[in-house]
Amino acid sequence: MSISLSIEQKTILALLSDKSSYFLIPDYQRPYAWEENECATLWNDIHSFALPDNDYSKFNENDVYFLGPIVLFTNSDGKLEVIDGQQRLTTLMLLLRAFYRAYGNDMQDSKSITVKNWLEQCLWKTDEFGEPDKSALKIESETATDNDKGEFVSILLEGDASDKLKSRYAENYRFFQEKINDFKVRTPDYFSHLPVRILRNCILLPIHASTQDAALRIFSTLNDRGKPLSDSDIFKAQLYRAFSGDGKKDEFIEEWKQLENVCGKIFRFDSDNPMDEIFTRYMYFARAKRGIKISTLEGLRKFYESDNYSLLRKYHERTFSNLITLAEFWNDIANQDGTKFSDRVLRRLFVLNYAPNRMWTYITSVYFLHNRDSEGLLDDERFYTFLNRITAFIWAFTILRPGVNLLRTPLFAEMFSIVHGKESALSDYVFSLEELQNTLRGYGFTNNRPITRSMLAWYAFNDEGQELLPIETVLEIEHIYARNRTPIPANIEALGNKSLLEKKINIRASDYRFKDKAKYYLGLMPKKPATNIHELQELARTQNDFTEQDISERTEKIISAFMAFIKANNLARN
Repeated sequence: MSISLSIEQKTILALLSDKSSYFLIPDYQRPYAWEENECATLWNDIHSFALPDNDYSKFNENDVYFLGPIVLFTNSDGKLEVIDGQQRLTTLMLLLRAFYRAYGNDMQDSKSITVKNWLEQCLWKTDEFGEPDKSALKIESETATDNDKGEFVSILLEGDASDKLKSRYAENYRFFQEKINDFKVRTPDYFSHLPVRILRNCILLPIHASTQDAALRIFSTLNDRGKPLSDSDIFKAQLYRAFSGDGKKDEFIEEWKQLENVCGKIFRFDSDNPMDEIFTRYMYFARAKRGIKISTLEGLRKFYESDNYSLLRKYHERTFSNLITLAEFWNDIANQDGTKFSDRVLRRLFVLNYAPNRMWTYITSVYFLHNRDSEGLLDDERFYTFLNRITAFIWAFTILRPGVNLLRTPLFAEMFSIVHGKESALSDYVFSLEELQNTLRGYGFTNNRPITRSMLAWYAFNDEGQELLPIETVLEIEHIYARNRTPIPANIEALGNKSLLEKKINIRASDYRFKDKAKYYLGLMPKKPATNIHELQELARTQNDFTEQDISERTEKIISAFMAFIKANNLARN
C-alpha cells in the first residue's frame, strides 16, 4: 500500500497560526491524560532552553527545541484530525492560553502587543486583517469518553480555571498560570522573551498523511511521549458512531467505561492493552462463525475493519453485548465465582492459567459464547469435560510439536466445530501413546520451559486431595531434592524432582535436605505456614528422605497419570 505524506518541520507559531490549521481531537482518541509531572517536565525543558542558566542574554536565536511529531490527516470536513500528538498539542494550547491571560490589559508596549497578536493567531481563528474571533477556537475535541472536554473549551475561551474545576485540563492550566505568573513577577523586564522563544524556536514535526488509515499506520511506528492509541480506540469510535445514530450515545459511553474497568482488572497481565484483549478473544468467536478455519491469522484491526467494520457498525448492538458478556465471564473466572462454576471446574481453570500459551483463552471464549444459556451460564458437566479435553490436548500437542503456530491448526478447526455443531475436530489429531510416552521420558523439563510449570500444575491438581487455591497465589518450581545437595543425581531436573510451591516457602526451603524441607512443607517452623500443595504435605508425612530412586519413581508416576488422562479424554490413537 502506497502512503502519501507531507512532512515539514514547523515552529509552533507557523503551525498554529496558519489560517488553514483547524485541529480536531477525534472521538476515538483517549481522554486527556497528562498530569502535573508531564507538564512540569515540559515547562522545565522549554524554560531551560529559552533561558540558558536563567539568563535571557545567553540564548542563541538559531537554536531550536524539538517537541516531537504530530500525525495528522485532513478529514472530509477539512479539519486536521490528530492521530498522534494529542496530549502534547492539547497541553501546548493550555500553555499558550495561560501566557495570553498573563498579559492582561496593563502590558501595552510594542513587544507585548506583538506577542499577544501571535498568541491570538494560534488560539483563535482570525479574519483577513488578523483580528481574532474569540468564539472560534483553533482546536476542538470530540473524544467520546472524555466527560471533561467541555472544560478544555471553556478554559481556552474564557482563560479561567477556578478551583471548582477538577479536570486535568484545569489542573494543568492552573499549574502553567502559577509558573508564568511567578516568572512574570521575577523577570518583568524580559517576560516576553519566554513566549516568543517558545513560539518561534520550539518546533514540531507535523506528518500529514493522505488518509486516516495511512496516518494510523504511521502512528504505529512512532514512539510517542503521550498515551499510545490502540486498536480498541479505533473500534470504540466505530461503535460510538453506530450507537449515536441510534440515539444511545450516553448509554454506550457509560457501558464502555464499565467494560474498560472490568478488562483493566482481569487482563492487566495478559495484554499491553486490556481492551484489545477482549476484542481479540471475541475475534476468535466471530472468526469461527464466519467459517474461517485456516491457521493464518490477520491482525486485530484488519479483522474488524473488514466489510466496512460491519461487526462494529451493522451489528454493533450484538457485538457490544457479546463483548460485555464475554468480559463478565472472564471476570467470574478471575474472581473464582463459586455461584457460577463448580469447584471441579474452578480447579481445571486454575490449572489452565499455567498453560504453555494463551490459545486456551481463545477456544474457551468461543465455547462460552456458543454454549451459554440465557443467563450467561454453562452446563457444568459439559464445560468440565471440555476443559479437561483442551488441557490434555494442549499439553500433549505442545510437548510433541512445540510452537503456538502449529497449535492453531487443530484449535481453529475445533473452534469451527464448536460453533457449527460439528463433531470434535480434535479427533483428527489424536496422539500415539508410544510416541508421547517416549517423548515425555526424554523431554528436558527445564525451569525456563513453560510446559514444565504446566505439567506440574496439572499433576498437583490431579490429586483428589488438592484444594482450589486463590487465583493470585504465586507458585514457583521447587526441587524436592535440592540442586546444591551432593551427590547430585543425573535426574535432578526430571519432573519427578519438581513440584509447584508457594514462593515464600520455596525461598525458605530451597537449599535444605528433604527432612528439613518437610518441616516447611508441613508448617512446623515457628510462624511459618504450611504449603497448600497436598502432594508435598503427603510426601513430608510419609517419607523420611527423597532419593534419586524416588525421583525416578515419581517421574514414572507423573507420566503414567498423564497417559491415563490422555486416554480418558479420547485423545489416544487406537
